[in-house]
Amino acid sequence: MATATRRATIYLDPDLRKALRLKAVETSVSVSELVNNAVREAIAEDAVDIAAFEERAREPLVSYDEMVKRLKKDGRI
Repeated sequence: MATATRRATIYLDPDLRKALRLKAVETSVSVSELVNNAVREAIAEDAVDIAAFEERAREPLVSYDEMVKRLKKDGRI
């Protein structure tokens, strides 16, 4: 099944646009596909981060002062 795509206008720094176009030519991949892949990867990284936060949500909070005391006690600072 083909994915419906929508047109979007984005504004790129001229040097970034040039680099993107060169990469597209060198890899035989369209600029649109490169941008889609980059956005997809960024969103996937966010999903991993969110999952890690949710996994650790029940852990007790430690204040900054307490953490400094622990680090000093353990000889790490």
